[in-house]
Amino acid sequence: MRNQETRVRGIAARAGGWSARHRWAAVGIWVLFVVLAMGLGSAAGRVDVKDSDQMGGETHTAARIVEEAGIDEPASESVLVQAKSDGLKATDAEFRAAVGAVVTAVEKTGKVTGVTSPYDAKTISKDGRSALVQFDMRGEADTAGERVEPVLKAVEGVQKEHASLRIEEIGGASMMKTFDDAFGDDFKKAEYSAVPVALGILLVAFGALVAALVPVALAITAIIATMGLMGLVSHFQPMSETANSVMLLVGLAVGVDYCLFYLRREREERAAGRDAQTALRIAAATSGRAIVVSGVTVCVAMAGMLFTGIAEFEAMGLASLMVVAVAMVGSVTVLPALLSLLGERVEKGRVPFLRRRRPSGSTGEGSRFWTAVLKRVLAKPLLAAVVAVGALLAVAAPALGMKTQNLTLDQEFGDSLPIVQTYNRVNEAFPGGSDPAEVVVKADDINAPEVRAALADFRERAISSGASRGPVEITTHDEQNVALVYVPLVGGSDQDKAGESLDKLRDDVRPATLGRVDGVEAPITGQVAGNKDFNDQLVGSVLPVFAFVVVFAFLLMLLSFRSLTVAITSIVLNLLSVGAAYGILVAVFQHGWGASLVGAEGVGAIITWLPLFLFVILFGLSMDYHVFVVSRIREARLRGRSTRDAIQHGVVTTAGVVTSAAVIMVAVFAIFGTLSMQSMKQMGVGLAAAVLIDATIIRGVLLPAVMSLLGERNWYLPTWLHRLPDLTHDESPEAIAPTVRDGEERGERGEPVGV
Repeated sequence: MRNQETRVRGIAARAGGWSARHRWAAVGIWVLFVVLAMGLGSAAGRVDVKDSDQMGGETHTAARIVEEAGIDEPASESVLVQAKSDGLKATDAEFRAAVGAVVTAVEKTGKVTGVTSPYDAKTISKDGRSALVQFDMRGEADTAGERVEPVLKAVEGVQKEHASLRIEEIGGASMMKTFDDAFGDDFKKAEYSAVPVALGILLVAFGALVAALVPVALAITAIIATMGLMGLVSHFQPMSETANSVMLLVGLAVGVDYCLFYLRREREERAAGRDAQTALRIAAATSGRAIVVSGVTVCVAMAGMLFTGIAEFEAMGLASLMVVAVAMVGSVTVLPALLSLLGERVEKGRVPFLRRRRPSGSTGEGSRFWTAVLKRVLAKPLLAAVVAVGALLAVAAPALGMKTQNLTLDQEFGDSLPIVQTYNRVNEAFPGGSDPAEVVVKADDINAPEVRAALADFRERAISSGASRGPVEITTHDEQNVALVYVPLVGGSDQDKAGESLDKLRDDVRPATLGRVDGVEAPITGQVAGNKDFNDQLVGSVLPVFAFVVVFAFLLMLLSFRSLTVAITSIVLNLLSVGAAYGILVAVFQHGWGASLVGAEGVGAIITWLPLFLFVILFGLSMDYHVFVVSRIREARLRGRSTRDAIQHGVVTTAGVVTSAAVIMVAVFAIFGTLSMQSMKQMGVGLAAAVLIDATIIRGVLLPAVMSLLGERNWYLPTWLHRLPDLTHDESPEAIAPTVRDGEERGERGEPVGV
């Protein structure tokens, strides 16, 4: 007599079953996929987003004109020479000697060109205490930060010889070096810390080294494979360093979570007395299905970033989507094969001081803490729901006054870097000089009398209108018929005032001068203009991204659970979670409430790209826990429990794995909250707070309270929706019965039960 295997529906169940039966083949295919993806990606190389594709609006137009003209704008640098006391002036011999020493020192490095003395360029402040020596870096501007160090050292040498003066360098190359060093150090710290932190938490969760290593190993291989795929895909959709970093963050979070869900369910079934084969089949049909539903939902959410039209966001969205898809596939294919291969050896390397843990649900008791919480929540569900919603709305309230902007150098780094103080001194002495607006003028003949007259008129009106205090500099490229006009904006580092100056240039000065000449294009770019154009494009993309993510997430929940109620409550609860995260961000980083705890004093705004980024990421990641918990509740309901009992069973038996997964995510995201860059702090704090709220208040209190109030209406599906595709299947372990002999028993549907 032979055994037969239950015919379970669902991709995850079939994939898990095949992998468990062909374990070496599954592992080999996965290793081959990772190696091939990395090898092909490395061979193809990676194409990064070009500057001209980074922004929209006038900033994009200006970058396109400069690129098409073949003009290589060098990285400009300035050396501030400033008297420390009021007695010393730029006209004094000592001051002149210092300026001369700076000019000689930077020229000797051989790394610069076009060195200009402040006495020739008239770059001396009104009070006579400050002067700027200006020059350009040789070579490409994009890589100038890699070549600027000898120049910085030369300037430091002059400073040592003139104690009565401040002699400090700032500019595109030096700021690039500072930013790259800080950015690189930050992410190295985060990347090096994240894996050990996740491994340590998994050790506590499982109490065994092998069980803890499996999720980390799978997450890392998924990240490696995705890095290779990014190289291939970048030839169609350019990538970026930011996209790479976000991919690492998301890949580690979801990769570990998915494996954790699967592994904990397999161990739970083993602890409940199932044999190894049956435990794997149950894990594949239940947790495996939850992983697929969650993974597809997260991928849909990440795909929302493709609708922004911003190249950087499109790169982040596609990279995140790919790593989630790879981690999802790995979790339902190679993970069952590994568990089948390891068997009892998954318990090897037990940590001596940790008692052997019984997985939640193995005895039917679940988490004692959440059992106590659920008892009170289910006793008075209306009160629990009102209190939870009220608390979340109160936390979210500050988000109504959210102010977004691209952070300036001093906002990004505070006073932690010397160049920030230099930046502030230059802006105080020469308002707008460190971040001037740049007008890119394209004409049929740039030297035509009417064009030259319009340029001169523009220069005069830029100052007379109050948009600039000058000097307005014009550089003409005759062969390309392009002129570049540099306009220091009144307001300097004050983004609001500088924005008002930009509006005067765009709305008043340009139409009255360059706008009167036929055939002339004159887009205005620069840091302030770039910030404005980026904000405008981002605001315009919020509605389509929001609609896409919400509508598709709703449809996926509807098809996966065949319940209109579950689909609606899923969306509402996730929106509450995102809103609370926004409120915490605004309270901490904009209003400064508790900001000193994360070193965020004085920021006063949320970085422009973060709200939309957080919405997409959090909406996707929130589905991890939601799908996992609701799947377990539905499973219990299918086994014949009442809705109330199913809710309690589902929440308390998933509490252990949800808590472990949430602690890992919060810990990894919190690492970013400790970094020096304020934008990284904001991202880390926002993500960590949202996950913490989601795993506790949302899933532990509000979800069970709402489902208890709804009762049997949780499973409501209107008759007219019954024609929708059925993506559900019987998830109860009893449907995946242990092996029996042929002919001994038949299931309720008349199908053979057993292996």
